[in-house]
Amino acid sequence: MKDILDAILASDSTPADFAHLALPESYRAVTVHKDEVEMFDGLPTREKDPRKSLHLDEVPVPELGPGEALVAVMASSVNYNSVWTSIFEPLPTFGFLERYGRTSPLAKRHDLPYHIIGSDLAGVVLRTGPGVGAWRPGDEVVAHCLSVELESADGHDDTMLDPEQRIWGFETNFGGLAEIALVKSNQLMPKPAHLSWEEAAAPGLVNSTAYRQLVSRNGAGMKQGDNVLIWGASGGLGSYATQFALAGGANPVCVVSSEKKAELCRAMGAEAIIDRSAEDYRFWKDEHTQDPKEWKRFGKRIRELTGGEDVDIVFEHPGRETFGASVYVTRKGGTIVTCASTSGYLHSYDNRYLWMSLKRIVGSHFANYREAWEANRLIAKGKIHPTLSKTYPLHETGQAAHDVHRNAHQGKVGVLCLAPREGMGVRDEEKRAKHIDAINRFRNV
Repeated sequence: MKDILDAILASDSTPADFAHLALPESYRAVTVHKDEVEMFDGLPTREKDPRKSLHLDEVPVPELGPGEALVAVMASSVNYNSVWTSIFEPLPTFGFLERYGRTSPLAKRHDLPYHIIGSDLAGVVLRTGPGVGAWRPGDEVVAHCLSVELESADGHDDTMLDPEQRIWGFETNFGGLAEIALVKSNQLMPKPAHLSWEEAAAPGLVNSTAYRQLVSRNGAGMKQGDNVLIWGASGGLGSYATQFALAGGANPVCVVSSEKKAELCRAMGAEAIIDRSAEDYRFWKDEHTQDPKEWKRFGKRIRELTGGEDVDIVFEHPGRETFGASVYVTRKGGTIVTCASTSGYLHSYDNRYLWMSLKRIVGSHFANYREAWEANRLIAKGKIHPTLSKTYPLHETGQAAHDVHRNAHQGKVGVLCLAPREGMGVRDEEKRAKHIDAINRFRNV
C-alpha cells in the first residue's frame, strides 16, 4: 500500500507507473461480521452502537472481473445506509450478499462472512478488467453507488429499474470505506479537480439521490418558481436539495431542528426557514394518532413564508413522523417525493387530501448513471458544493457512523482512507479559490 500511496502523492506518476504497481495481497477495510448480526437483539434502535459492530480488518484483494475496476480509495464518507448496516437494521445485509452470490460464479465473490461497507469514494484507478475502455490506471475518480447487471430489458430505459439493481457497499461487498474498493467501471466519474479527496468523496450518494428526487423527470421535475419544502434541510440529503432548489430558481422552505442548522441554510442562501423545535410542531398525539391541527398550523406557517402559497413539492425522507403533514401541506396537483424513511417505514396519511386534491406520491431511489453524472458535473462546475463538516481517520469510522446515527452532525461526515491528511488532491487551485467559502461552509459552523 505504501508504493501505491507514494505513486498517488508523486506529481510525475504516469498511467504506466500505476499499471506496473504490484497489488498488495490484502488491505484494510471497515467491516461488519456475519457472526455478530444478533449482537444488538433486544436493544432500541437508538442504543445500537456502530462503534461496537464496525471493525477495521485486513482483507484479501478481490478478484477483478470483466467491466470492473480496482480503485485505491483516498477518502470516503458515511451515509445512513452505513449506519443501517452497522446496526443490522432493518435486516442484516448478509442476506443481500447471499442472494447476489447466487446469481453468477463471479458474483459469488460477494458472499463472504464479512461485509466491507461504504457507498462513496474518491481515489485513483489501479486496475481495470477486460472490456473496460473508458478508464485507465492513474485516473482520478469518484464513484456513484449504483451497481447494475443490465441483462434484462427492464433497466435499459432507466437503469434504476434493472431487476438486478443494487447499492454498492450496502447490497454488494467491497465498498468504499477501505483502502481499496471494487466497482463496476460504469460507476466511475471524474473527480472534481478543485476539491480535496475528502471533499470529492462526500457528495456522491446524497448529491445524486437529491438530484434524481428533486430535479430529474424521474423524480419531482422541479422548475423555476416552485416552492419546495425540504425536511432536514441542513443534513446530508437536505443540504444538497436546498442547493439544487436555489440553483434551479426554486424557493426552498427549509425545515430544521435548531438555530445552528437554520444558520447553515441562511448561509446557503435560503430565506424561508422553519425551526420545528423552536415552533414545537408535534404531528402525533401519541404512537397511533396524528394531529391534523398541527398539520394546519404547519401549513399556515409555510404560507406566511411563501406569500400565501402552498408548496409545489415536498422533499420527503423522514417518513412516518412527517408524512401525514407532508401530504396535507402540498398544494393541489403537487408532488410528495420520498426516498427514505429514517423515522419509520409505515407511513400514515389522510387519503382525502391526496385523491381529492390530485396530489402525487413519487418514490425515488438513488439515481441512474446519467443522473449521477449530471449531479457530479454540477459539483465539478462549482454550481453545487460539498457539505462536508467533519472528517475522521479510517480507524475511527465507528465513531463517524455513531455521529450520523445520533444526528450529532451537519451535512456529511468524511473518512480518510489512504489520504494521510485533509486538504490533499486539489488540482485546480484557481477554481477552488473562487468557491472556498462555499466549500468550507459546513466546516465553519
